[in-house]
Amino acid sequence: MNIALPLDRMTIEDKLRTMETLWDDLSKNSDEVASPSWHKDVLQKREKRLQKGEELIHDWDAAKDRIRRSV
Repeated sequence: MNIALPLDRMTIEDKLRTMETLWDDLSKNSDEVASPSWHKDVLQKREKRLQKGEELIHDWDAAKDRIRRSV
């Protein structure tokens, strides 16, 4: 299936909303979506930084709001 989106006419907000819709749909069947092997490495490094107090945790909804305000 080939889907063409009018990206040149979409606002940043439209594009973000579209990405969120796609992500929500993919998340429904997350067990069918394989993560790349490098994800595990990144997560392990972040976990170590978190345990050392070197990594900050941000609320996801607050982070999305901050991103939306910046674009």
